[in-house]
Amino acid sequence: MVKKIMLICIILIVTILILILSINFFVVFSTKNKIISEEEAKNLENVDCILILGAGIWGDSPSPMLEDRLLQGISLYQNKVSPKIIMSGDHTREDYDEVNVMKKFAIDKDISSEDVFMDHAGISTYDSIYRARDIFKAKKIVIVTQKYHLYRALYVAKSLGIEAYGVGADQRKYEGQIFRDIREILARDKDWFKCIFKPLPTYLGDTIPVSGNGDVTNDK
Repeated sequence: MVKKIMLICIILIVTILILILSINFFVVFSTKNKIISEEEAKNLENVDCILILGAGIWGDSPSPMLEDRLLQGISLYQNKVSPKIIMSGDHTREDYDEVNVMKKFAIDKDISSEDVFMDHAGISTYDSIYRARDIFKAKKIVIVTQKYHLYRALYVAKSLGIEAYGVGADQRKYEGQIFRDIREILARDKDWFKCIFKPLPTYLGDTIPVSGNGDVTNDK
């Protein structure tokens, strides 16, 4: 009896692992052709915005990972891939403000404030992309994040009916990347299920078309 129970448990564990890895493979395989270089991005037309996903701040400065995302997104803007940028990050607490740090970084690089929108409620990849569509009315976007994260972001965008391309911001090696890669497998599975049911993001609100003036998102 004990051996039978152990066998059932092993079969169940193996089945779950196969399911987890299969979903992960599907998300990666179905989006990898949407990851493009900066040179390829220059050939895109009518891109509504460059969506830069948040990645943590250290006080009033972006983390190294976020800094690389910002530099890549700014480079795309300067190369006229799109005239607008959305900085999407977590600003749900008064003492933690990713998006103002991100916007200030861009302005310090001589990017016009009017061209930079802040999504103060981009608390997850899914929420950021959902809000890009429903709050900022973006239909065609270029997403900027590290490559390991792009597969999931692009899958969410595809599931939500957004034409999206991804440009990687891998400018250096990041401490703890092995842990992130493992965690990302589970995150891809989680968002795969989310994309089936398409729940509302944590926060919505009034529409702010990205074709307008980014300063309407300023809160300081």
